[in-house]
Amino acid sequence: MPVTRSFLSEIVALFGQPVAENPTQAMHERAFAALGLSWRYVTLEVPPEGLADAVAGMRAMNFAGANCTLPHKVAVMAHLDEITPTARKIGAVNTIIRQRDRTLLGENTDGKGFLRSVRETGFSIPGARAAVLGAGGAARAIAVELAVAGAAEITVVNRSAARGAELCRDVADQTGVPARFEPWVGEWPVPPGVQLLVNATSIGLYPDTDAVVPVDRCSLRPGLLVCDVIPNPPETPFLRRARAAGAAALDGLGMLVYQGAIAFREWTGHEAPVPVMRAALEEVFGATSST
Repeated sequence: MPVTRSFLSEIVALFGQPVAENPTQAMHERAFAALGLSWRYVTLEVPPEGLADAVAGMRAMNFAGANCTLPHKVAVMAHLDEITPTARKIGAVNTIIRQRDRTLLGENTDGKGFLRSVRETGFSIPGARAAVLGAGGAARAIAVELAVAGAAEITVVNRSAARGAELCRDVADQTGVPARFEPWVGEWPVPPGVQLLVNATSIGLYPDTDAVVPVDRCSLRPGLLVCDVIPNPPETPFLRRARAAGAAALDGLGMLVYQGAIAFREWTGHEAPVPVMRAALEEVFGATSST
């Protein structure tokens, strides 16, 4: 009697536009292979008007999960069955998880991935004063997660006063942690009491790799942990400037890997092979990161 072999694969997708240069597929496909899982990660270009159909198709084909990137992180929430409390606080979803009853749960792993990356350095978040540069999606996720993790105060620095002030109000209302806005004019000086500085903007992202985050270099100092969410290139001019001033520096690869690792565990039930995932990204970016 012939042996029956299953060729069924679990599918995870990325929904976004544009997504052609998104490296997430390389990271997850390498992780699936490392654990011998018959899973596939597909990168799909989904325009805003096609998002509802994309989620319906995901349901119909019983996808195990999905990632959402721009411009869908907020709009996708209306098409899901449930949203985690943290994702609601952030106001955006980057990960969709198929639950046991096949309902779709929306989660946001961006800020959680950032926190895990920071903790790997030995930095203690409870009681820390943090400054976040920018007020977009990454800044929102990071600010909320820092507050939930016990940061004493969050300073949001942004060129748009309206967006910056809105983020501060949301953080304070959702978490009870004090958050204050400072306008970003010229080179922003880091206040002496700030212990954690996060660039949550796209300044320095490929191909504009020579762009430097406008922060007063004289205010960078030993005892300060400077983080950049940009993964490509891992070593940005901002981080090089921070190290030259004696500050500790953390690149954006950690956040990208760990947010993916959290999603990987939720989808598969297996702990993610983090070194494999990081190596895949370093290969894609053609560089070795440092922390």
